[in-house]
Formats: sequence, C-alpha cells, structure tokens
Amino acid sequence: MMGVIEGVFLVLIVILFILGNLGNGFVGLVNGRSLFKSKRISLSDFIITSLALSKIVLLWIFLIDGVLMVFSYRGHDFGAVMQIIDVFWTFTNLLSTWLIACLGVLYCLKIASFSHPTFLWLKWRVSRVVVWMLLGALLLSCCSTVSLIHEFKMSSVLHGIDSTGNVTEHFREKRSEYHLMHVLGTLWHFPPLTVSLTAYVLLILSLRRHTWQMQQSSTSPRDPSTEAHRRATRILLSFLFLFLLYFLSFLILTSSHFLPEVKVAQMIGEIITMFYLVGHSFVLILGNNKLKWTFMAMLPCESGLLKPGSKGSFSPWSSRGDRMEPVSPLT
Repeated sequence: MMGVIEGVFLVLIVILFILGNLGNGFVGLVNGRSLFKSKRISLSDFIITSLALSKIVLLWIFLIDGVLMVFSYRGHDFGAVMQIIDVFWTFTNLLSTWLIACLGVLYCLKIASFSHPTFLWLKWRVSRVVVWMLLGALLLSCCSTVSLIHEFKMSSVLHGIDSTGNVTEHFREKRSEYHLMHVLGTLWHFPPLTVSLTAYVLLILSLRRHTWQMQQSSTSPRDPSTEAHRRATRILLSFLFLFLLYFLSFLILTSSHFLPEVKVAQMIGEIITMFYLVGHSFVLILGNNKLKWTFMAMLPCESGLLKPGSKGSFSPWSSRGDRMEPVSPLT
C-alpha cells in the first residue's frame, strides 16, 4: 500500500516532469525551428539543444524509475527493466554532464579575459577545442555504458542467490562489493565536473573584475554595460548553484545503499535531481536572448514590453551568431 511519503514523492516528480519537459522542449523547439529556417546552427545553440534533449531523456528515466520505486520496490534494483534504465541513465547522464562542461568552456573562452598564454592559446582555438570535447564526451559516455557489463553480471548472480533465500555472509560481502562498484562508477563524472566548476569560476572572476573596472571608470553607477555584466554574473552564479545541487543529489543517489533509509534517500536524490533538470533549463532560457524573447512573446503581456532592446531586458548575452558576450540591455 502506498504511504504518504510515496504519494508526495509521486506528485512532486510528476510536477517536475511536466515542468522539465515544457522548459527543455521549448529550448529544443526554438533552436530546431531556427535550424530549419537558416539550415545552420551555432556551436552554442547545438550544445544547448543537445543538453535539452538529454535532459528530457533523463526526466523520462526518473519518472519511470520513481514509479517502479513506489509500486515495485523489491524488484527495483534487479531485472531487465532496471538494466535498460541503467544503460540509458549512465550514457545520458554522463553525456549531459559533459555537455554542461562544454558549454562552460565555450562561455569561458569567448567571454572571459585573462592574459595567461595557455588561456590565450585555447581562446584562439575555441571552436576546435569544444568540438573535440564533444567528440570525447560521446566516446567516454559509450565507454562508461560498456563498463556496466561486469556490474550486470554480478547483479544477476546476486539476484539468483537472493531469490533462493540462501543469504550467507559471503553473499552480503558480494552485495556490498556490488554497491561499492556502483559508487566507484561515479568517478567517470569527476573530469567534467572539475572542468565545469573551473570554467564557471574563471568566468565569474573575469566578469566581476571587469564590472569593478567599469564601475571605476564610469560616471554613472547605473551604466548599462555594468548592469549587463552584473546580470551575467548572477546568471552564472545560478548555474553554479544548480550544478552543486546536482552534484549533491548525484552523491545521494549513488551512495543511497550505504545510508540508513535507502528508499527515502533515493526519493530525495531523485527530487533534487529533477529540480536541477527543471531549474537549469529555465536559467538557460533567461540567459539566452533568442530563447528569452521567444518565451516572452508567448506571455500575455503588452506588446511594447516584448520588443528586444526595451529598457527592462534581462539577458546579458548578445545574439550575434556564435559570439557570446555581455552587452548592454539597451542594445
């Protein structure tokens, strides 16, 4: 029988599932329409669209996994269905993490300003660097998925022993080893997590320094360029907060079998992860001029408030092809 906790959990994941699909579906449709019209797509739009599609897949995975957790928890960790979910989860989750890293590197190299020779060398080759990162992300995601084969074999053996009821000390040791192997699988995520954190921190530091310099040279404290840089910093801090939240939920999900309340820990981890998938898509919409203006045009507002370049514009990023730089909200 479903309890109160399971009922609340189901309601939350359904709400987050709907919101996440609306946000990420909107991103995919807008960029897909632009691709259909112009027959070309910028590198940033390609990454953002791929990221939105991967998050839609992850939302479906979490919805199915959440339903199985509530209505069939005893078979939640075993069986062919869970192996299929694990395959899609492992590939899509790592690919999504690398896409975020690629987006962070792209923003950092195009916008940040540092005089270090290595940074300048990468900045001059930004498109090539990011494309190779994308190819490497695809390869590593495939490798992490293939690494599940040994885990599946051990899972089948454990499930066979468990179904016989012959639970020995050796079985408990093997089960702990299996869960530890699952936790060690998270090491695939540390390289993209490190790259993302480094890129966003460098970009925030660069923007803060540039904002301070403009404040010193500007006669007006409300200078449009300074305000644009402040908004860019706030958006990047939002990215960073959501990314750290995702990392926390990922640790909870992968180490849930070592916590006292396994099922509750898994539910909390899934809710936090789905909140990240929803929040990240809406921050992307607010941080991209094309997506933001399309979204605002759909709202029941006065038409005068929807014109790009109006005084209340929010997005700090320019929309000049593949160039991304902080601009005045009046441009």
